[in-house]
Amino acid sequence: MAIAAKAAPAPLPRMTPPREDLNPFRIAQYQFDVAAEYLKLDAGLRQVLRTPKRVMEVSIPVKMDNGQVKVFTGYRVQHNIARGPAKGGIRYHPNVTLDEVKALAAWMTWKTATVNVPFGGGKGGVVCDPKRMSKTELERLTRRYISEILPIIGPDRDIPAPDVYTDAQTMAWIMDTYSMTVGYSALGVVTGKPVSLGGSEGRNEATARGCLYVIEEACQLKKIPLRGATVAIQGFGNAGSIAAQLLAARRAKIVAVSDSRGGAYNPRGIDPTRALRYKERAGTVVGMPGTSRISNDELLTLKCDILIPAALENCITLDNADLIRAKIIAEAANGPTTPRADEILARKNILVLPDILANAGGVTVSYFEWAQNLQGYFWQEDEVNRRLEFVMKRAFHDVYQTARKYHVHFRTAAYILAVGRVAEATTVRGLFP
Repeated sequence: MAIAAKAAPAPLPRMTPPREDLNPFRIAQYQFDVAAEYLKLDAGLRQVLRTPKRVMEVSIPVKMDNGQVKVFTGYRVQHNIARGPAKGGIRYHPNVTLDEVKALAAWMTWKTATVNVPFGGGKGGVVCDPKRMSKTELERLTRRYISEILPIIGPDRDIPAPDVYTDAQTMAWIMDTYSMTVGYSALGVVTGKPVSLGGSEGRNEATARGCLYVIEEACQLKKIPLRGATVAIQGFGNAGSIAAQLLAARRAKIVAVSDSRGGAYNPRGIDPTRALRYKERAGTVVGMPGTSRISNDELLTLKCDILIPAALENCITLDNADLIRAKIIAEAANGPTTPRADEILARKNILVLPDILANAGGVTVSYFEWAQNLQGYFWQEDEVNRRLEFVMKRAFHDVYQTARKYHVHFRTAAYILAVGRVAEATTVRGLFP
């Protein structure tokens, strides 16, 4: 897709938050409000679009391996379903909060609209520490959680997917629990399933591969050859590790990777396959032979061409944004950059590929999986990847053109594009009754 060589200037948003606010839901609402100002939405429509449609909190009693019963707290939020069923992952993490889940659900609304797939936004979370739980405990937790939220999920209502510390096995348990309850095999109730249960070829790599496609377009825009470009990746989980391998296959140089315990740095380059094998043995990339230990904060401020935050929210903030030296930031994580940090990065002419664009490959291939499940017809991996490339590069082009039209940076452009699409769908549908 041909792209003009020079981007439009990226002035600051019209609205400036009064102080650094790390509450993810308030950040999500602020990002929406900026786009609503540009679109001149009326007050009533703004209130509809910034308010979650449905919020469910459940208690999840689980019999642990020692025979004791422990009660966990779980959430499922459906932010908006104007354009289709709610769609969004389920995360297991000790720091899950309701505001975090509400923010993630809102970001999913805008993400699906950015890439123009017919879903709304949802998200789920359970407050737990999966690293301290056995596989059987996680299975019982998952099945009870799904039993509690089952009235509001389904192939035509709300379709969960993997997120932080959940995976294809978790989705298999969800699919089985739902199917046993309704009395038939409902393949489309979740995405990110094992291929043997109706999962899509290419789904496991989709988030990272989609990120790669928009990085390729961004490098073209910034006139940075991807071959030989230096890359630092914070978060060496599914998205981060696969992004490293895909970029290395394009002859980019991975100079730093990190996980929750710290990072590994080698300016001459790190083999991501070796790093993954080392992490599987040691539980961390820290200490990998041939590398120096660095902190996650140090990784973010390394001089590099491409920085990929692939961990959790709020890692680039007012405190460290001025120290960022990357030329391109591709947000493989959700919400890694705060609004105040965005202002600083825009002044530094750093191109930020926002989360609702850069990591939308996962939900795009989830849409492909859901469509395949409903049709009972499955695609080969090369077809999945070809369709994903088309969707991601089209979305990049749409965001770029919106940025030029409104003279804004990429995040605000993506929100203007997405909010406009959801606002139009909401207006056309009207209010009932």
